[in-house]
Amino acid sequence: MHPALNIIIKAARRASQIINRAALDLEHLQITTKRQSDFVTEVDKAAEAAIIDILREAYPEYGILAEESGLTAGQGGGSEYQWIIDPLDGTTNFIHGFPQYAISIALAYRGQVTQAVVYDPVRNEMFTASKGGGAFLNDRRIRVSKCLKLEQALLGTGFPYRMYDHIDAYLRIFKELAQKTAGMRRPGAAALDLAYVACGRFDGFWEFGLSPWDMAGGALLISEAGGLVSDLAGNETYLQSGNLVAGTPKVFAQLLQVIDSHRTPGLEA
Repeated sequence: MHPALNIIIKAARRASQIINRAALDLEHLQITTKRQSDFVTEVDKAAEAAIIDILREAYPEYGILAEESGLTAGQGGGSEYQWIIDPLDGTTNFIHGFPQYAISIALAYRGQVTQAVVYDPVRNEMFTASKGGGAFLNDRRIRVSKCLKLEQALLGTGFPYRMYDHIDAYLRIFKELAQKTAGMRRPGAAALDLAYVACGRFDGFWEFGLSPWDMAGGALLISEAGGLVSDLAGNETYLQSGNLVAGTPKVFAQLLQVIDSHRTPGLEA
């Protein structure tokens, strides 16, 4: 296992202790609204601080992009490495006691994600991946499903809260896919949804308006598990655009075709 991946796992487990402890006393959470349907709690902030402390101690020169604290340069400011951190993906689920949320931590080198962890603290499921080294769930190798046809696929998705100006295009896509698939689910934690594609629980996933910390870890899991990930045009700029399509190789191609047929001017790849 890559040394950096060991550090990420350590950081994720430290954050999970904070999250699990807080989950026992949700009534006393301090909750702030960042924007419509986007919340932050003191748990998000405490978990992120704990993660950063561990990562900084091991690699002080690496930069950081984190959901709550934003962009921070490493010591010396010249490193080509960057941590990408979501301390609690699925905060809305968490504050409602809905057990579907995760910690996502990735390491990128020159903009390419090389190490990733998505950790579900409720189920104690640790998804890990290293570029070129495969993807794992609790040390067991995982692969995307063998699903070949869109009509047999179970898809994950998420509502485009940050892109309401494209809600009509989203709903048209949703309507067509509802008629052409085995079903769709919207659990509410994109990082975990992507991990589910990697281990075969979902056959595909699509969403608009995500942030890099929502996607970075899960995208590497999928590619290392034999799946495909892209933006809406089939390119690799999803971390920049925030629009992502993923799935098994066959389902991915069919899903991308449906989505592309409904893209409107202004809906970037």
